[in-house]
Amino acid sequence: MDDEAVGLAVRKAVLESQGYCVVTAQNGRDALALFSAEPIDLVILDYKMPEMNGDIVAERMKRLKPFVPILMLSAYVDLPRETLELVDRYITKGDAVSFLLEAVADLLSVKHLRSEAI
Repeated sequence: MDDEAVGLAVRKAVLESQGYCVVTAQNGRDALALFSAEPIDLVILDYKMPEMNGDIVAERMKRLKPFVPILMLSAYVDLPRETLELVDRYITKGDAVSFLLEAVADLLSVKHLRSEAI
């Protein structure tokens, strides 16, 4: 989820080029609706959003599906500790695409290991 359409489209294309199926939302309300209705394996969430910041969205998502990993991707480098505690990983938008791909792969493998343990 990201409110910047160009960045959202670029990250979607990068992830899809790696074989991931990607659904997108440009605001928290739409993201929560998708998250509730669709089988989601991982969330990539921006911090600063119109209507509802990413920390509020992350908190609500964790209440709905606590085992779905959330990657916070933000232009802000100093996010509040309380926000970082709500997510499983944090990277900045300035990081290389390889950081994004590595974080996604790591979080999905951890989720897979957790689901096998249950």
